[in-house]
Amino acid sequence: MGFRGGDRVEVSSKQDGFVGSYYEGVVIKQVASKEYQVMYKNLVDEFSKVPLLEHVKEDELRPAPPKVPAMRFGLGEVVDAFDRDGWWAGVVVSEKSPGTYEVFFDLYPEYKCVYPASSLRVHQDWTNQKFFVASLFN
Repeated sequence: MGFRGGDRVEVSSKQDGFVGSYYEGVVIKQVASKEYQVMYKNLVDEFSKVPLLEHVKEDELRPAPPKVPAMRFGLGEVVDAFDRDGWWAGVVVSEKSPGTYEVFFDLYPEYKCVYPASSLRVHQDWTNQKFFVASLFN
């Protein structure tokens, strides 16, 4: 695909305990063939407390997804929940109160967490260089 300096991206994590999560960042520059330096939006260096810079392979990057407005989420709807500085794919299993949703994470079945709608977004899959809205869990 190829990215340029200044492109907003999301980095997929393959680290144990973080598989399936995406972290927002900005491409600083290309450092090698299919490898980029990315500055994270919400991850910081534990010592200096400045935004974390990391070299990331192209297959771990995707463009930042377009915003899809959603004021309410339905039962069974696939969403991304913002938690632990990244976006995690899950499924809405209940509405706890107006605008507050319980989300189940298929990759981490021991976790069911409650989020305000402001911490959720419509889940979008990046396939064949395009985003597709994933509406309901099958």
